[in-house]
Amino acid sequence: MSQRQIASVAQAAPNVTGFYDPATFSVQYVLTDPATRHCAVIDPILDFDPKSGGTRTQSADRLLDHIERNDLTLEWILDTHPHADHFSAADYLKRRTGARTAIGARVTEVQKLWKVIYNLPDTFRTDGSQWDKLFSDGDRFRIGEMDVSVMLSAGHTLCSITYVAGDAAFVHDTLFMPDSGTARADFPGGDARTLWHSIRRILALPNETRLFTGHDYRPGGRPAMWKSTVAGQKSANAHVRDYDEEGFVRIRTERDATLPMPKLILSALQVNIAAGRLPAPEAGGHRYLKIPLGAFPGVCWE
Repeated sequence: MSQRQIASVAQAAPNVTGFYDPATFSVQYVLTDPATRHCAVIDPILDFDPKSGGTRTQSADRLLDHIERNDLTLEWILDTHPHADHFSAADYLKRRTGARTAIGARVTEVQKLWKVIYNLPDTFRTDGSQWDKLFSDGDRFRIGEMDVSVMLSAGHTLCSITYVAGDAAFVHDTLFMPDSGTARADFPGGDARTLWHSIRRILALPNETRLFTGHDYRPGGRPAMWKSTVAGQKSANAHVRDYDEEGFVRIRTERDATLPMPKLILSALQVNIAAGRLPAPEAGGHRYLKIPLGAFPGVCWE
């Protein structure tokens, strides 16, 4: 096999390792270019205990241990969107490694929206400068020698993006495993119709493309899973197999109206719109989260 053929195979099949967090049903990833052993982490988790207000770095340290054990070089810390159900460890990993951070360019719209909800001070920047790089739809970059493309996948949030590297696509909270359907679209800035069109773009990728989702809620108590394929989603995901656009918007909207808000949404968003930075310490050295009371009066209670 020629060097060009070897490079082509490596480009087509990057190494992907997922780390499941049962506390938040979330998955964080290490994406590696086999040719150079350079890597990125995607959607890293900072552990948070809402009862005590304490944070830990155990989940993020699992990524660092994996990178060290496998002699990898971390280049990028990538968020797919500001998450509503866990804190981002992007800032912690940047401070530990110096790797660049990135998210979708429309995060500025999310920042403006949530700045009002939280009544954040004028000093809170809504230009996305908390990250090193903001990616727009169609942008391309490299991890080692591996090309990565960016696909805007809004609907769950305004700024959700999918990272596509070779035969792997990281679809965050747009598509779940086929037995779990699709993501909700009722958060501020979300939209079920936009979500439908984002899903169609993802399903236009080659059938063999591996799809890596951001959460798995383990329906029926089955083991956690986070990898599917375009072909598998088309054949087995009822939300995309059995409905046209109008039907999807109807069933997605009806289902969202029955769902409780994520337990950590009000705690997590103020951290995640700041690239995982916790609020600055106040007098006495403690940090404080803001909880806007009555911000979502029409939601379903648990």
